[in-house]
Amino acid sequence: MTDLQLGRAVGLPASPDEAELDRVPNPHPDVNYVARFTAPEFTSLCPVTGQPDFAHLVIDYVPDLWLVESKSLKLYLGAFRNHGAFHEDCTVAIGKRLADTLKPRWLRIGGYWYPRGGIPIDVFFQIGELPKGVWAPDQGVAPYRGRG
Repeated sequence: MTDLQLGRAVGLPASPDEAELDRVPNPHPDVNYVARFTAPEFTSLCPVTGQPDFAHLVIDYVPDLWLVESKSLKLYLGAFRNHGAFHEDCTVAIGKRLADTLKPRWLRIGGYWYPRGGIPIDVFFQIGELPKGVWAPDQGVAPYRGRG
């Protein structure tokens, strides 16, 4: 674990592809449990206009042998700030990268995107089946209601 970004000064990666996503051993691989990360101020750029897009991301996973190290996740997500991609691409790419890195028993990500052009887009990605008997709470993000 000496190569971790944790505990040392690390700048924001120039792009998601350049970002390192660190993992650490799961201290409880004998137990099924859900770990949740919430990024309520996620940003990326529209690949057509270059304007910023904003989302509330909720990442839930049941780890197997590995946990994602939170500082590296924060830097990885921050690398999207200057990255041009559609909402669907960002959300699914994050889910796939986490799944490839961690090999979790189950993972889901909800991307709750704020409206652009008057239409909010919610994107959901999941791998695996939630293990029997594991409680995965609702992601807690209300559907977009505008000023209603």
